[in-house]
Amino acid sequence: MLSIRAIPLLLFVFLFYNVIVLFGGDGDPNLVLRKEVFGVTLPNGTHPWSFTWGDLVILLLLAMLFFELLKATYTSSTSLLDHGLSMLVFVACLIEFLMLPAAQTSVFFFLTVATLIDVVAGYTIGIRVARRDLAIGG
Repeated sequence: MLSIRAIPLLLFVFLFYNVIVLFGGDGDPNLVLRKEVFGVTLPNGTHPWSFTWGDLVILLLLAMLFFELLKATYTSSTSLLDHGLSMLVFVACLIEFLMLPAAQTSVFFFLTVATLIDVVAGYTIGIRVARRDLAIGG
């Protein structure tokens, strides 16, 4: 049975990016990612700060990567499934980045790198935690 904890959180950022780019309206993904979500006038009043769709994707990416790294510290049968699914998300990101023009943006590149970090860190942290658990038990 598939546990909800086994689903990689970066999958949701991957899907969110694709929804934004596909349904953003413009043909150029860079224009879609530069559209303002909201703006804030800062105290100096000279330059308003604008928060774009690309900024939102990166913010979600960083938050989900943090939680993925926290999930990697737990050793269970679902963590093995999570690592395998994270690898599939990385492969999907890499293929999409290399093959689809809509994914050939800096934001998607950072998403692809974050999925790679998730895979490498997941296995590395999992091995370290398992080694520590064996040392405590033995």
